[in-house]
Amino acid sequence: MIFFLVGGWEFPTSHFLECSIKMCVSLTVPKMSMEKINPPFGLADKAGNDQSWAQFLIPVTERGQNRAQASLERAQILNPMVEVLADRDRVEDKPDSFFLQFNAVCLTCCSKDTMVRIDQLCSQHNILVFCGDVHGYYGYMFCNLGPEHNYVEEKPKVVKKAMGDSNDGPDAKKVKVDPNETTMVKKTSKFCRLKEALEVDWTSDKAKAALKRTPVDYFLLHVMLKFRTDKGRDPDPKCFKEDSQLLSQIRQDVLSTLGVDGDLFKDDFINFCFSEMSPVCAVVGGVLGQEIVKALSQRDAPHRNFFFFDARKGNGIVDYFGPN
Repeated sequence: MIFFLVGGWEFPTSHFLECSIKMCVSLTVPKMSMEKINPPFGLADKAGNDQSWAQFLIPVTERGQNRAQASLERAQILNPMVEVLADRDRVEDKPDSFFLQFNAVCLTCCSKDTMVRIDQLCSQHNILVFCGDVHGYYGYMFCNLGPEHNYVEEKPKVVKKAMGDSNDGPDAKKVKVDPNETTMVKKTSKFCRLKEALEVDWTSDKAKAALKRTPVDYFLLHVMLKFRTDKGRDPDPKCFKEDSQLLSQIRQDVLSTLGVDGDLFKDDFINFCFSEMSPVCAVVGGVLGQEIVKALSQRDAPHRNFFFFDARKGNGIVDYFGPN
C-alpha cells in the first residue's frame, strides 16, 4: 500500500490510499503526486522478478521486494511537497479502523469480497472508493462517491440582453453565450455501493430490455473476479492451458447464475485476458487518476459509475450499474 497526504488550493488536506502497486495503479501515482495529495499509502505483496520492468516505480535492484516499499523512493521524488508512506501488510489483514484515516481509497488486485467489505465500510463513513484492474486487453474502473456527490462544472456564461437593445430580429430570440466568460454551476450525482452494482437482477423486464445496450465487459468483469476468488490469483500465462479451461467453465457458470444468455460473449476472450498490457494500463490508470483528482477537488462531472476499456476494439465506455 502507498498513502499520499496532499494539501493545496484544489483540495482540502487529503489522505489517499492506494492498495497494491502494480502496473495499472502505478500510473496513477504521478498524477496524485503532481496534484499534491497528502500521503499515498501503498499496500502490496512481494514483487515478482518481472515487476522491475512491468512497474516503472520499482528499480531493477529491488526485485522480489515489497512493491510499496520498493516504489516509495521514486514516488517521493515525483513531488517532495507530498508526503508518501508505505506499508508492508496485506490489505485483507488490515482492521476497519485503518481505512477510516483516509479521504479516498483505491483498490486494485483485491478479491471481490475484500473490495465489497472495504467499499461498504467506506460508504458508511463518507470515504470515496475507487476500484480498478487490467486483465490483458481489458480494463475497468469503478467508483463510489456516496449517495450524493456535489461538484461544480464550468459552463460558458449566458449573456443577458441589454435593456436598451431594440433589436427585434430573429437573433434577439436566441440565447447568447460568451465563450470568453464562464460561470461555475453546482451539480449533484448519486452513486451506489459496489455490492449493489455487481448484483443487478438481470431477470427483470427492465434489465432484459437494457441488455442489448449493456457492454459485455461488465459480465467479463464478473468472470475475472470469480477466477480470482477461486484461484487466489489472476490468469497466469505459465498456466495457460489449465487457466483457459477454468475461465471457460467460469464463463458458463457466471452467465447462468446471472440469468443471461450463455452466448452473450464467446470463449475467444480467453486469449486476450492474461497479464497486464502496458497500453491498457496507461489508459485505465490515467482515467483512474483523473477521476480521483476530480472527486477530491469536486470539480467536473465524475464517471458514473463504471468505465470499461476494450483494447481489441480500441474504445472505452462509461455506464451505470446499480439498483435503479
